[in-house]
Parts: sequence; structure tokens; C-alpha cells
Amino acid sequence: MRGLGRQTAAAVVVVVVVAVLVEVVVVVVVGVVVVVIDVVAVVFFISVEVVVVVVVVEVVALTVSVAIVVAIEVAVVAVVAVVAVVAAAVAAVVVAAAVVAAVAAVIVAVVVGGGVVDAVVIKVVVLQK
Repeated sequence: MRGLGRQTAAAVVVVVVVAVLVEVVVVVVVGVVVVVIDVVAVVFFISVEVVVVVVVVEVVALTVSVAIVVAIEVAVVAVVAVVAVVAAAVAAVVVAAAVVAAVAAVIVAVVVGGGVVDAVVIKVVVLQK
């Protein structure tokens, strides 16, 4: 029974690691899409100088967002690994569920933060006109 608990705990850690990788890819892809859309939209309405500012601001914001998500996920994976080794399989599953909820909250925060950046940029662009 003890071996089964360790196998389950190891499986939980693997699942969480894979989830981390998927989340990072998703955040990066979404960030790239946002930047491309903004660049295309801005090119048709304002000057090149403002396009450069918009792109730089969004790239910095998205880079920081990804760095925050990665740092949190690395910490979470470390905690889950320790808990999975020490605790029973059931406890590891509960921790994994909490991790998924925490990650979802972080991604929502990143998306909302990106939306705020977009809103500020749009306001600046409108004021420029």
C-alpha cells in the first residue's frame, strides 16, 4: 500500500508539472496574440512612435506576468512534491486541487492585468488624437 501511495504522489507531481508547462505556453501565446492585435489596430490609427510605446508597454507587462506565473508555479510544484512524498495519496490529490484553483486565480489576475494595460493604452491613444 505504501508503494501505491508513492506512485500516486509521483503521478500527482507529474500532472502538476505538465499543467504548469501548459499554462505558461497558453499565457505566452495569448500575450503574443494580444501584442499582434494591438500592433495591427494601432498601425491603422496612429503614428509609429505610439505603436512602439504600445508594443514596449505590453511586452513588458506580459513578460512580468509570465515571470510571476512561472515563479508561483515553481514554488507550488516544490510544495506539492514535498507534500506528496510526506502525505498520503488523498492529501496529495487535495493539494493538487488547491494548486489548480490557485493557478486559475493567477491566470485570471494576469488576464485582468493585461486588460488594464490595454485600457490604459487605449485611453492614451484616444487622448493623443
